[in-house]
Parts: sequence; structure tokens; C-alpha cells
Amino acid sequence: MAKSPDDGGRTNLASCLVATAFLLLVVAAVAAALFVLFRPRDPEIQVSAVRLPGFAAANGTLRFAFDQYASVRNPNRAAFSHYDSTLQLVYAGNQVGFMFIPAGQIAGGRTQYMAASFAVDSFPLAAVPPAPGGTVEVNSRMRVKGRVRVLRFFTHHVEAVANCRVRASSADGSVLGFRC
Repeated sequence: MAKSPDDGGRTNLASCLVATAFLLLVVAAVAAALFVLFRPRDPEIQVSAVRLPGFAAANGTLRFAFDQYASVRNPNRAAFSHYDSTLQLVYAGNQVGFMFIPAGQIAGGRTQYMAASFAVDSFPLAAVPPAPGGTVEVNSRMRVKGRVRVLRFFTHHVEAVANCRVRASSADGSVLGFRC
């Protein structure tokens, strides 16, 4: 029995389709495995201490310096480049202090310790009734934004935020506690 010329073409086409399907399956499996292994995660912020040196309360106004110590951990395997990061201080819904955090890079699996200090200009205490026990409460918000490069080709934008409520004595500015 003689083969027709069409049968050879169909066999080649079927072989090419099977090989293409197999290659696509292998590429999809490799991509899924790489995404699971190198999945970018947001950094973790831990605030370790808050201080209010230079505290002064007079004539219904408050003025102090604000110090915050934190650590930022990069849980990714790739380096985390942070930029456009900020620290805000809010009292009674109004921003009373602000600071840009300098851009930098945190290596994969490493922790970087950060200290932020800035002076808070005088602002009125009358905006909110004093908290019980002669205390003042302020909120600090630390935001670290940046990107992680996955496999040198893909860029993933990540962001972490730490909101802390700081309670201080209105008499001397000693920090009575903070909760993040």
C-alpha cells in the first residue's frame, strides 16, 4: 500500500503540535515554580522605641522633638530598594510632624535599623480634650515603599506601614507607652 503525500504532512503537523503543547506545559510549570519560590513579599516594620526629648508645654501649646527607632526586615531573597518613604506624626487628626526617610537598599533576608528624629513645632493642645491622667496621645505612621526585582527581570512594588499610638505625660513628656 502506498502512502499519499498528505499523510506525511499530517504526521509532521501532529508531531509539531504535540511538541509545542509539551513545551508550553514545561514553561508554565517552570514559571509557576519560580513564582512560588521567589514570590515577593512586603517588608516587615517593627518599632522598638519612641522618645519625646525637649518636651515643653506652656500656654495651651505643646512643642517637642520626636525620636522613633524601628527595624525594617526584608523577607525576600532579592534586595529591596526603598524610596519615597515617610514618617508622619498626627495629633487630633492634624499632621504636626513629617520627615522623608532617605532612599536605600536592604539585602535579601536582612534587617535594617532606622532612627528618625525631627522637631515638632508648637501646636495648640485645645484641639482635643486631654486624655485621662494628664496624657497626650499622638499617632506616628511610618511608610516604607519600594520595589523588589524578581529574577532580575520582573519588578514588584511593595509597601509596609506601621501605625503607632504614642501616649506621653503632659507634664514632662515621658513616654508612658506606645502600641503599634
